[in-house]
Amino acid sequence: MLTLFHAPRSRSTRMIWLLEELGADYEIRTVNIARQGGIGARDPANPHPHGQVPALVDDGALITESAAIALYLTDKFRKHPMGPAVGDPLRGPYLTWLAYYAGVLEPVVTARWSGKAGEAENAAYEIMDGQLKEALERGPWLLGDSFSAADIMFISLLQFARQMLPPHAVYDDWLARAQDRPALARALSKDDA
Repeated sequence: MLTLFHAPRSRSTRMIWLLEELGADYEIRTVNIARQGGIGARDPANPHPHGQVPALVDDGALITESAAIALYLTDKFRKHPMGPAVGDPLRGPYLTWLAYYAGVLEPVVTARWSGKAGEAENAAYEIMDGQLKEALERGPWLLGDSFSAADIMFISLLQFARQMLPPHAVYDDWLARAQDRPALARALSKDDA
């Protein structure tokens, strides 16, 4: 049995969505986390080394960090594929988008919206915006016709703070397509449960 350590209305909600898309059997263990503004505190029941979420335990193995969890789950559960298998021509772009989210998008967006972005971060933001728009204009998903865990990663940012990406219709349409997915509705009903 998979155990997802989760805090409502946090980055771990996207992992509930992914688990629902995959049709996986899992349990949610709600934990407290320290949030901005001094709300909450680290929960000793949370196995994440930084006291954050998501954290996933599978048969005693701890997996942390959203991109790593997404890759782990999409490789493990193949009945409802949410990521290309090894050998698939889309595997490379899929891995690239997962890493791009964690290594480029989050740091660049965080710097920009915290007011700490310098010239390099602002240039990276513009490049990132161009790459993302270009992929979605070919779309409708990051991997073309295949909805994947990479889409979930990026869309979760838009669900939380749409204003963090420029006001392009291609982003709004992407978000709207995702909002219609039944697995997302199921995940959101479990977010606070």
